[in-house]
Amino acid sequence: MVETGVVHGRFQVFHLDHLKYIRAAKTRCGHLVIGITNPDPTLTRTDPADPNRSLPGSNPLSYFERYTIIRAAVIEEGVWPPEFSIVPFPVNMPELYGYYLPLDAVFYLTIYDDWGKRKQEMFKALGLKVEVLWTRPSDKKGISAGEVRRRMAEGLEWEHLVAPAAAVMISASR
Repeated sequence: MVETGVVHGRFQVFHLDHLKYIRAAKTRCGHLVIGITNPDPTLTRTDPADPNRSLPGSNPLSYFERYTIIRAAVIEEGVWPPEFSIVPFPVNMPELYGYYLPLDAVFYLTIYDDWGKRKQEMFKALGLKVEVLWTRPSDKKGISAGEVRRRMAEGLEWEHLVAPAAAVMISASR
């Protein structure tokens, strides 16, 4: 087991497959740093590997909203607060990583598409330690935050796709 690991995502909206990713990484490290990408518009850049990820409609929740939802869901999962941290992660601005992240950590990835492959290449080029937890084709990805957002917008059931703590917090803020 390594001392520190890093996971990351936009978590727009934090769902059960995000929790599965965090759970898998946490079993491999003592302390897990959860990086929230696209933390604000000034730290968000478009990338041709996934141009939709930078659109305002793809980022409806603020950093603070995502922070509180993720924290509640991870604690509900049974992870003790001193065993994890949540930080901003300007993923498209590698020159800033050292200000937010422990660069000697293992960076855990899941790969489903060109964006996942791009991040793997980018992290390796920076000399970061990378471990791919799993690689799957995009049609086997499972839950997507876009689907959760669509269901919410259309008034369809969505609560079963997120951790109970996340459902409570999101419902309270709507």
